[in-house]
Amino acid sequence: MSKKVLVTGGTGFIGRAVLARLVARADLRVLAWTRRADAVLPVGVVPVPLSYNRTFAAGSPILGVDTVVHCAARVHVMNDEVPDPLAEFRRVNVEMTLDLARSAVELGARRFIFISSIKVNGETTQPGYPFTAFDTPQPCGAYALSKHEAEAGLREIAEQTGLEVVIIRTPLVYGPGVGANFRSMMRWLAAGMPLPLGALDNRRSLVALDNLVDLIDTCLDHPAAANQTLLVSDGEDMSTSELLRRLGMALGRPARLLPVPGHWIGLAARLLRREAIHARLCDSLQVDIERTRELLGWSPPVSVDDALRRTALDYLQRRQA
Repeated sequence: MSKKVLVTGGTGFIGRAVLARLVARADLRVLAWTRRADAVLPVGVVPVPLSYNRTFAAGSPILGVDTVVHCAARVHVMNDEVPDPLAEFRRVNVEMTLDLARSAVELGARRFIFISSIKVNGETTQPGYPFTAFDTPQPCGAYALSKHEAEAGLREIAEQTGLEVVIIRTPLVYGPGVGANFRSMMRWLAAGMPLPLGALDNRRSLVALDNLVDLIDTCLDHPAAANQTLLVSDGEDMSTSELLRRLGMALGRPARLLPVPGHWIGLAARLLRREAIHARLCDSLQVDIERTRELLGWSPPVSVDDALRRTALDYLQRRQA
């Protein structure tokens, strides 16, 4: 008998890839929790409409769901225009998550996989001192705080009900269809724009979408994943300079990097009030995934260069369409 897996956020960047991976498994029946009746889903995925006054609309085919993969979230935005960003983050990322988990328990779900953020650990690391799953959380900002609070609430539900909670904290995720800062970098490189980032010696962990989805797939069934907080990355850290060079090669447009000293870039960022962008480009943020490897016997299946090539090819094809 096929197991039922419910995926939220199935029209989003991560959720779409999760659906495509899971629906290919013959032993699963895959459902997607959707806000829109006209949502485009992979063939074989069963839509589950969202009700605005309860977690699931009446008649939804969710009885007997075994596992929930919760990708839906209000993501971090650079210039938030809502009056109270923290309240809005809490409404979506905390309250909705915990309501969903409680409903999942009532429906008989065994496991709840929550896609969280490495920002729960903090914003930056010192080179050579990566974040681990055992670190005391130091969330900074409304988004990170909401993810931290959701994690704490899920652990309470797990203790009270026996639901197996799996928390996956991700750094920046890239892959086909990526947006935001990563797409901006590809646009700069494709245009041949000179960038003053050639002298950076920071270290950042990223995770390819294919590697993240592979870990999620592994966590559906692996007994050792139950009630664990898992960190994920590609297993290879790069400076921003190195990332731009390798991404430029993937795009067929070698990066034009100027060796501007990092402290000059920091001074310019402060003068232009672009400290947040400066931090994402110039600071270090490393993630230690050894515990994830040891617990699950898992390693990232896709190399950084292969993932960058797939990302670049998708970007170029979309630009030409």
